[in-house]
Amino acid sequence: MKIKNILWSIAILGFIIGSIGVYQLITGGHTLANYNTYVPWGLWVSAYIYFIGLSAGAFFLSTLVYVFKIEILKPIGKLALFTALITLIAAILFIWSDLGQPSRAWRMMFKTNFGSMMGWMGWLYSFYFLLLITKIWFAIRTDLVVNANESGLKGKISKFLTFGRNENSIAAKEKDMRILKTLGIIGIPLAIAFNGGVGSLFGVIGARPVWNSGLTPIIFIAGGLASGGALLLFLSTVLKTVQDNKRRRKLISFLGFITLGSLLFYLVLEWAEYSVAFYASIPAHTESMKLVLFGDYWWVFWFVHLFAGALVPILLITLGRKSIVALGTAGALIAVTFISVRLNIVIPALAVEELEGLRNAFSGPGLTFDYFPSTMEWLFFIWIVSLAGCLFLLGLKLLPIINQKKVAQ
Repeated sequence: MKIKNILWSIAILGFIIGSIGVYQLITGGHTLANYNTYVPWGLWVSAYIYFIGLSAGAFFLSTLVYVFKIEILKPIGKLALFTALITLIAAILFIWSDLGQPSRAWRMMFKTNFGSMMGWMGWLYSFYFLLLITKIWFAIRTDLVVNANESGLKGKISKFLTFGRNENSIAAKEKDMRILKTLGIIGIPLAIAFNGGVGSLFGVIGARPVWNSGLTPIIFIAGGLASGGALLLFLSTVLKTVQDNKRRRKLISFLGFITLGSLLFYLVLEWAEYSVAFYASIPAHTESMKLVLFGDYWWVFWFVHLFAGALVPILLITLGRKSIVALGTAGALIAVTFISVRLNIVIPALAVEELEGLRNAFSGPGLTFDYFPSTMEWLFFIWIVSLAGCLFLLGLKLLPIINQKKVAQ
């Protein structure tokens, strides 16, 4: 069975199973979720910042193609942009669902408080989304050759993508490339502001000392580079973006090098954050970190993040740098396990008492510092991830995202 068919099967199955969570959310609302008064953010907010990181990381890699003209990465230029778009859509769906009233999001745009990081995020998301759509359009039509005899849905899509360009001349394509480069240059500071802005959203919260740091936005950007690069590394091994095996190996090896560097940079920042906090021994900063390292879910940090998401991928990339399977496995491990990093950013910071004795001062529904996602939260998580997977695969089928239609066996 082709990899493409396997991915379709997984995505459709996840969509069907996850639909139960959608039904539960619609009929039961947020009462079926386990986040509460003391821990108001949970799995969905963690997934939101996880997918935001994937989007920003993929976009940064696309700039290496369209702005810095790194030829070896050219086959994944459109793939990087399309991945950035799909993961952005997933991120927005998660945060809209967590808000409870997504229909009120328009207030962020038309009644913006520019003294609020959330207000800035509404505008940054909108500009970033429009930029991605525009860049994908120009990136696809730059490589697209119009066939006047082509009919059907794909023919209509081709005509739409090449609207305004009536010929296949080199001059027309060069004009599109200049526009694409300009958009890429504009997109670099926008992506930094967009991804770093999410980190700033956490960093400016003085009531949570573990978040309140100038390092927080940088950590978010570094995490996005590592996870987004890893996702593209995995996709490049699964999708045959290059027909020539020698060029394909060079491409995947180079992506492995970028991913390894990004991951090591993130781990250095993580070490700096934890080591400085514990050396200073300020309880307000270290209590949340102690939950991460030694709490009930200690294994998420040590085994999921550091072992499966860092040590094993580092060994696979360094020792198996000539193996496509090893590099693809490393990319998949980093990309999938990085959700644990986002969970450890969000939940432990909220699961500590702001005032000593608060845990025992009040009791009742919603008054607990213990949080684990409910079945409904997990099912809805699966649904959005599966929906994003279906949209991604549908895009690959209808749009010339990769030059070859053939998918690796």
